[in-house]
Amino acid sequence: MSVQEQVIQTRDPSTIPKLVTKLVGYSAIGIVMFFLPVTIGVKTTIPIDHIVTGLRESFPGASAIYTLLVILPGGAYGLKSGKWRSSLTDLAFTVLKLVGMVLGLMAFFKAGPSWLFEPDMLPFFFNRIVMPIGLIIPIGSVFLAFLINYGLLELVGVIMRPVMKPIFRTPGRSAIDAVGSFVGSYSIALLITNGVYREGKYNTREAAIIATGFSTVSATFMVIVAKTLDLMEHWLTFFWVSLILTFAVTAVTARIWPLSKKPLTYHNGMEGSPESAEKGNLIRRALYEGMDAAAVAPGLLSSVKENLKNGFVMAMGVLPTVLAIGILGSYLAKYTAIFDWLGMPFIPLIRLLGLPDASLIAKSLVLNIADMSLPLLIMQESALIPKFIIANISISTVLFLSASIPCVLSTDIPLSFKEIMIIALERTIIGLILITPVAYLLF
Repeated sequence: MSVQEQVIQTRDPSTIPKLVTKLVGYSAIGIVMFFLPVTIGVKTTIPIDHIVTGLRESFPGASAIYTLLVILPGGAYGLKSGKWRSSLTDLAFTVLKLVGMVLGLMAFFKAGPSWLFEPDMLPFFFNRIVMPIGLIIPIGSVFLAFLINYGLLELVGVIMRPVMKPIFRTPGRSAIDAVGSFVGSYSIALLITNGVYREGKYNTREAAIIATGFSTVSATFMVIVAKTLDLMEHWLTFFWVSLILTFAVTAVTARIWPLSKKPLTYHNGMEGSPESAEKGNLIRRALYEGMDAAAVAPGLLSSVKENLKNGFVMAMGVLPTVLAIGILGSYLAKYTAIFDWLGMPFIPLIRLLGLPDASLIAKSLVLNIADMSLPLLIMQESALIPKFIIANISISTVLFLSASIPCVLSTDIPLSFKEIMIIALERTIIGLILITPVAYLLF
């Protein structure tokens, strides 16, 4: 049966109950796994976090071996692929992956200089950051099949279409990218964005806004942030505030330079195919698009296998870079004053907003652009409100040097490194201004 014939079946009343059951049933599993806190023993958290914690505690040795086996090919592939020859940026990140591979070996075999094995250096990043990421990305990817393959994204996307253009200056179809980044990952969202841009369905400005505004870390990685800063008891608040903050910051950056000056032309001079206006009942259209997706969705086993493969590939690309930039950034933060100096321009704004520990927060804002895990280390002992603010900014900034920025640079979207860094700085400042009163209101 062709895809067209399968979609036509969703208009057949006899098939609607089966497709609705498929859409609602599979989507409900994904929602429960990612968004419903469950208490097991004395710990309350989402089921995926329970699974990861259980594996780490039950098999600590095996978890360390697994993490190393993910890091090693991730570091080696950057060299073998030859991509390092493409640009200075690619060369720099290839070197960082190789450094991450060496650091992974040192962490596993506990061999290296004493300063590297201080509690807040290699042991912290390998055990508290890298190992959980290495586990949670593939495990989360398995359950992502229930969220992204059986109609939920399409249903949500239709409902969001009427607000996308006036708020974000992007087509309604970009709602799928926006939601996809939170329930998938920035890398998957960027792949979607780049593919749609190449097809002429996004113009250059729209693609740039989406790539730098919606492609943030996934819900699975947000768990790492919440766990590290002891925010899991506020998980739902943290998740929804981060999502709203990210979109609010994007609505602002879409209207200021450099994104506002991006051309409205299409990829390689294509004519483009802008989105046409749709009519009819919104909920009915959303339900039918969800059923259409469910009708043509692959089998559950093949979906899980594909997502699991993508999860491992993503983990291999992320882990060595996170480890290398994490240690480098932590060393510079601990033994030099470079991040303190870079953070000084933020101090007047932080004091104006009435926040305590202005110097520490300023330093965290700069560290966040290097890698979103770095501020987590220095903010662990802070009060709830500063931790909540930094946790949200680490998500809403979207752009960081250790992973998302190289992914954006690897797409066909014409954004320079300088433009991306300017956008990252804009997002940091706007995010800080918006989240501070919200944090005080909530806590």
